Amino acid sequence: MSGVVLALISAAIFGFQNAAARRGVITATPLHGMIITVPTVVPLLALISYCLGGLAAMQTWSYQTYMLAGAAGVMHFVIGRFSNYNSMQALGSTLSTPIQQLSTVASLFCAVTILGESLTGLNIFGIALVSIGPALLIAGRRRYASSEAGTTFVPDLKRGILHGMVCVVGYGGSPILIVLALQSAGGLASGEKLVETYLAGGAFAHSSAILLFSYIFASACVIIMSLNSNGFNSLSSMSREGLRWFLVSGFMIAVSQVFRYAAFALAPVSVVVPIQRLSVIFRLLFNWYLNRQYERIEAKIVIGIILSVFGAAALGVDTTVALNWLDLNPVIYSILNWRL
Repeated sequence: MSGVVLALISAAIFGFQNAAARRGVITATPLHGMIITVPTVVPLLALISYCLGGLAAMQTWSYQTYMLAGAAGVMHFVIGRFSNYNSMQALGSTLSTPIQQLSTVASLFCAVTILGESLTGLNIFGIALVSIGPALLIAGRRRYASSEAGTTFVPDLKRGILHGMVCVVGYGGSPILIVLALQSAGGLASGEKLVETYLAGGAFAHSSAILLFSYIFASACVIIMSLNSNGFNSLSSMSREGLRWFLVSGFMIAVSQVFRYAAFALAPVSVVVPIQRLSVIFRLLFNWYLNRQYERIEAKIVIGIILSVFGAAALGVDTTVALNWLDLNPVIYSILNWRL
């Protein structure tokens, strides 16, 4: 039960950090958010990695492991997060969420094509559920791009969807690099599943070290981006409100990781993964509470987000374990357990 509680706390904190980041991009730029949220997390992650034996584990790594971990950092914390901030700025958090949920589908596609994992009937059902949200957004694009609905915020759909799809590539591709890095480091047997590895972190020492190095490498990239774009000089003109919200977001990301690691240490992956998916619901709730004047929160999109949570859970849990737990009709069981 303690693992379940920790997973729920992690999901809630991660949902809150999203609302904080959304508030940040209202008065500051996505680059400002990158400068503040990426490097500031490194000290806390270094402490976590030290406690879990990650710093010692790094000394055994090959050059390939460092390269894979660094590439994962660029994919997730540079490409993924920068596009995420841009998408949130253009669409709002609520409208950008259904698009970002497609990253789970992208991860599954990479796992099947690159890692040779199997695709099940339950996975296909999950893909269908996750796809409903973006479909609803595209179907209602004219309405969402108008100034109605009693809000001062008018979404920029073209820019938001474009950055959202880049975010999908970044967030969807990084888990594959993490798996390959863990395999290279010896913290993961080659036969282990992507979802179990990415979310549970594999061996805690190596996974915490990979997370730390990913952030360090990403921080270096953000510094280079900032120097080339005059980002550091523009910090002096950044609003205090934007600075405050980005600092909160960065801190909450690190705290969420602490609870996430603790949850996987105390509860099975098949229990923690679906609970972690509830961060999307917390994201919706916190954005409604903090940012409702800057969001388009409508019934169809909310329904699409909720369905995407179930879809992501269908993609994120072990099919056999899930189907045995549900105790389904034999015909339905055989359909959902079908493997490609």
